[in-house]
Amino acid sequence: MILVNTDYITGKKFEMIGLVRGTTIQSVHMGKDIMNSFKTLVGGELTSYTEMMNEARAIATKRMADDAEAMGADAVVNIRYASSQVMQGAAEIMAYGTAVKFID
Repeated sequence: MILVNTDYITGKKFEMIGLVRGTTIQSVHMGKDIMNSFKTLVGGELTSYTEMMNEARAIATKRMADDAEAMGADAVVNIRYASSQVMQGAAEIMAYGTAVKFID
């Protein structure tokens, strides 16, 4: 499965199949959440949140690719990500794009 954030794939012609998406909601362990709140007092990277968001993007991307594969797609173009806070220490990540099928 080819995944790109452009609306084309060099050397490929394709037809659009439809919108595909993948979502997940992730949170950090309560202990890490408390430690991060202390970290905000002194500044610096909140590494447990960075790790959480990286994992969430990977899961959402995989689910989007699985959705495209179920539609018979060869690739997903114009991939985008969106995130929103669901509650303190928890975020939803959505990956979405256009599933396409290669043509001759």
